[in-house]
Amino acid sequence: MNLDDWRSRINDLDNQILDLLTQRAEAALQIGDLKRRQDAPSYAPEREADISRRLIEENRGPLSADAVAAVWREILSGCRALEGALTVAYLGPSATFTHQAALQHFGGAAMYRPARSIGEVFDDVERGRADFGVVPVENSTEGAVNVTLDRLIVSEALICGELKLEITQHLLSRAADLGEVKRVVSHPQALAQCRGWLAEHLADVAAEETLSTAAAAELAATDSTVAAIASELAGRLYNVPVLKARIEDNPQNATRFLVTGRRPVGPTGHDKTSILFAMRNVPGALYRILEPLARDSINLTKIESRPAKQSPWEYVIFVDLEGHCATPQIAAVLREIGERTLFLKILGSYPAA
Repeated sequence: MNLDDWRSRINDLDNQILDLLTQRAEAALQIGDLKRRQDAPSYAPEREADISRRLIEENRGPLSADAVAAVWREILSGCRALEGALTVAYLGPSATFTHQAALQHFGGAAMYRPARSIGEVFDDVERGRADFGVVPVENSTEGAVNVTLDRLIVSEALICGELKLEITQHLLSRAADLGEVKRVVSHPQALAQCRGWLAEHLADVAAEETLSTAAAAELAATDSTVAAIASELAGRLYNVPVLKARIEDNPQNATRFLVTGRRPVGPTGHDKTSILFAMRNVPGALYRILEPLARDSINLTKIESRPAKQSPWEYVIFVDLEGHCATPQIAAVLREIGERTLFLKILGSYPAA
């Protein structure tokens, strides 16, 4: 076959794919009608996670797993929109890494609501202004996002998803070269993630904090002496060229984001459960609380402590563990842990990233 033959073959395949997508969309419309009659949510995280995981496992190549996941993310997003509108709140403004994470999780067909703070994201979800929220919870370089942890202590929202996003920081500026840069601006986390690069290449340039990386890009768009540390997406949105690419000190830099909502998520078989608890300040208390996890061979993937705001020198412990709270084994262990703590709060069970 020559080039024209192959192009004709691809055209035929594209027509077949479009026909199948139309059939899938028509099925989504029917499902949407059934869900509305049953007052069921249009978005079922456990179902979408199962679809993506199954297709990735069945993928024979040559497309990569990431490519297959990206294609189906948009197919699921478009079909979900036919079932019902979905509003997602995120830490704004547009083009922040949280916005990028929200797009990666929910796709382009969702409606996005930028929030001015992490607290406002939680408020939007709790008050029904958004169906879901996306917030950062930890960075591989800078550690926990304490504002998110503190809000989880008091929030009624449930964790219903997680995702990890590789964080690539770029120096955006209209300056022709580094010598023209008089100020570097960005969010404190981004500045910290590029501390070494800045010390080596812009040691004499003042660094200033902004509310977000996107706000930094917006400043750089109006002043050629300003350089912003932000994402490539922010550069495209605010029309600021990349002066230096990938300036983060740690090439493995990644941030974990949580998806919050108001409904619990069913099990998929590949789940995490997040809990928090308070304990008595006595020797061996933490060991005794966590002992049932070790005894039942339940893997603990994260543990983090935060000061209890109401009581000086007392702490709240956050724990992520493998498994779903609706399964008999995890439910039994959580009951036992609850009996050994001052209080226990289940923050949610959700598909593991």
